[in-house]
Amino acid sequence: MSSSHREVVLRHIETVGYMQPALHRQTHAPAPDLIAPDLWKAYTRIVHDVGGEPDVPMAWEEKQEEQWELNTFATAECLAWRGAWTAEERRRKQNADVGQTQYLGLPYYGRWLLTCARILVDKQFCTLTELVNKIEEVKNRHV
Repeated sequence: MSSSHREVVLRHIETVGYMQPALHRQTHAPAPDLIAPDLWKAYTRIVHDVGGEPDVPMAWEEKQEEQWELNTFATAECLAWRGAWTAEERRRKQNADVGQTQYLGLPYYGRWLLTCARILVDKQFCTLTELVNKIEEVKNRHV
């Protein structure tokens, strides 16, 4: 592994570690009858189900989508038209199957883009190596 690649990996690990929610006390797998109701609620909470949870006020703003967001939407729709996935598979992978760190840390269309990549690899439309190489090729074209 080259030193520049190692630095990128270490930066990534540091960033993900920074975004991870803190676990303030050590837990072990307790018997079901020993799990407190508030802990059970936390364990079974679905990441994207945030309705009714306390949060800071947020100003609603009309936003024009950026070009990468429009391209991501078009890519996702093309994958669906070609039968790579259903809308429900996409929603499940981008909302329920990602952890809280990615759900809260990625922009909306960032989760769509991650899901496109996961579907392509998971369903063996391409290998992870092929996908990484293509991303690198495209990046090099626009540097």
